[in-house]
Amino acid sequence: MEKGKGVMGSGGRRWGVDFSDNSTSRDIPDPPGFSRTSLDQDDSTLSRQKKDAESNWKAQKAWEVAQAPMKNLLMMGFMMWMAGSTVHLFSIGITFSALWQPISALQSVGKMFEPYKDNKVELLGPKLLFIALNLGGLALGIWKLNALGLLPTHTSDWVSSLAPAQEVEFSGGGVNLG
Repeated sequence: MEKGKGVMGSGGRRWGVDFSDNSTSRDIPDPPGFSRTSLDQDDSTLSRQKKDAESNWKAQKAWEVAQAPMKNLLMMGFMMWMAGSTVHLFSIGITFSALWQPISALQSVGKMFEPYKDNKVELLGPKLLFIALNLGGLALGIWKLNALGLLPTHTSDWVSSLAPAQEVEFSGGGVNLG
């Protein structure tokens, strides 16, 4: 063996691969799941599929946003249950928070669903669900206000606004209404 030549000898590389073969005939079959027709599709089909996938994604995300108040509703219900039925600072704070969150969410329905606007995405169903769940949260807060006795629902709550009763005088044996 000559010094510096190694095992290669004079013929060049022993394990070299020539990648310059540009022939169209192939002896190797395509792998499973590979389709040459997918490579031959035109750009309009790919862009249409991409738009459909984006529309499906937007619809799915819109439904997720619509269902988000359900988690808040359950959490707020648990917190109101934990606060008890006595009137103190914590129970009043929780109750007013339960009222404020749905009101502020109902005011921003348009902003919540703005990122998902698309001609192919129907947002009426998610918006209606979002509104219904927030109205449920509002009803839960009003129920808690009533349970705490903070809503004027009894006659005694309105006594100051009632007209004074007629005066009754007792004179001798009869009653005179004056």
